[in-house]
Amino acid sequence: MHFFDRLEAAIARNSSLLVVGLDPNPELMPAWSGGSDPEGLIESLQKWMQAVIAETQDLVCAYKPTLGFYQALGAAGLELLAQTLAAIPPHIPVILDAKHSDLNTSSMIAKTVFEQWQVDAITLSPYAGQDQVAPFLVYPGKAVFVLCCTSNPAAIAIQAYPSLESPLYLQVVEAAKTWGTPAQLGLEVGTTKPEVLAQVRAIAPERLILARSIWQGNANLQQLLTAGLDANRAGLLIPVPQDWLSDRQPSDRIASLRQTVNQTRNQILQAGSSCDLWRSNLCTLKPQPHLDLILQLHDLGCILFGEFVQASGATFPYYIDLRKIISNPRLFQQIVQAYAEVLQGLSFDRIAGIPYGSLPTATGLALHLNYPMIFPRKEVKAHGTRRVVEGDFQPGETIIVVDDILISGKSAMEGAAKLQSVGLKVQDIVVFLDHEQGVKDRLQANGYQAHSVLTISEVIETLYQADRINEAQLQAFTET
Repeated sequence: MHFFDRLEAAIARNSSLLVVGLDPNPELMPAWSGGSDPEGLIESLQKWMQAVIAETQDLVCAYKPTLGFYQALGAAGLELLAQTLAAIPPHIPVILDAKHSDLNTSSMIAKTVFEQWQVDAITLSPYAGQDQVAPFLVYPGKAVFVLCCTSNPAAIAIQAYPSLESPLYLQVVEAAKTWGTPAQLGLEVGTTKPEVLAQVRAIAPERLILARSIWQGNANLQQLLTAGLDANRAGLLIPVPQDWLSDRQPSDRIASLRQTVNQTRNQILQAGSSCDLWRSNLCTLKPQPHLDLILQLHDLGCILFGEFVQASGATFPYYIDLRKIISNPRLFQQIVQAYAEVLQGLSFDRIAGIPYGSLPTATGLALHLNYPMIFPRKEVKAHGTRRVVEGDFQPGETIIVVDDILISGKSAMEGAAKLQSVGLKVQDIVVFLDHEQGVKDRLQANGYQAHSVLTISEVIETLYQADRINEAQLQAFTET
């Protein structure tokens, strides 16, 4: 089961957004566990961790062991980690708080953490970029939390740079959204300030936020929840104060905190605003299957709004630029998969990409579906073989044409005509985005059946419902 599915099940089962840190910190070890005996340190820590699990397993939605505390104890500490993980009930997910930051060891760490230790998610440092995160995202069903903000006062000089209006930690949030889907990647935010949570939530309304350090000083829980919860009064994991775990029976205080959090969530709902910063009116009866894909395309800058002159000479209030996706492997993989779902219902012998925009996509599809690829040349050379179509093929084969965007249909039909000129059959043309306005009918009149992953009206409506565009931008689209 996927981490997020396990998490949602645990939240529902225990009616809780609380996370307990399983940190064998000798400085916080209670006397009742035998902590005064230095020779029995590991045994005492083990007794403490297992007592914490027994006390809290009906009150929390996840456990978060901090790797550094176990590593500090040497080989015995890693054995303690294995024992602690084994004691966690299987229905409660585990987030390993590692803050891993070394690019060279990421693949090995990911393999150990997800395959050997069988944890569900891990926290990572962002500063090596997407390359740091990618090795952890190849494990189906696992997730990562990218650290974007810490509450340490000395960090202000770095994470608030260059200005309070545009701090580095918000730039980390913007970048991290392009590294993985909301089902793969969440954000870790350490703060006592509701305004920090509010800023992160505004930029990433659909992401799960793992909060930390919220209890330093005089925390206002209601303000923190109002700022950090998503539109469904969820999407925010609340840490249990670490010093509470030194109590012999911490369950009473944790149960009280759980009740307070749930009551506050209900109060926010009754006030008519689970989050003042983002309210979604996405239709829950007919959810957009490519919602995450559309939001990522917008956030990456592939969907722009303004006054743009198209190749046809027409002026549109938007512009779709899919060329950026080839520089974003995770998004490119999602788009290839979306194309593949359309192609799987069609009959063909080879895939043909239309130069130049759709050649990377056609190549990805050929590899993904294990079909041979060809392509019609945009310009026929006056030297060499002077071939109109590149690649191996046999006359009479059926070719499926892959293009990126269907605006007038001209490029797709020109490419299809070149393929037909060498004896190939073309019946279907598949594009990622259909600009509509009767273009599919025009292709059908010329003997081609057009298919698309998305239509422009689906994209615009989804962005509007997700508060990515405003009323004026929606109106400009409807008037075209």
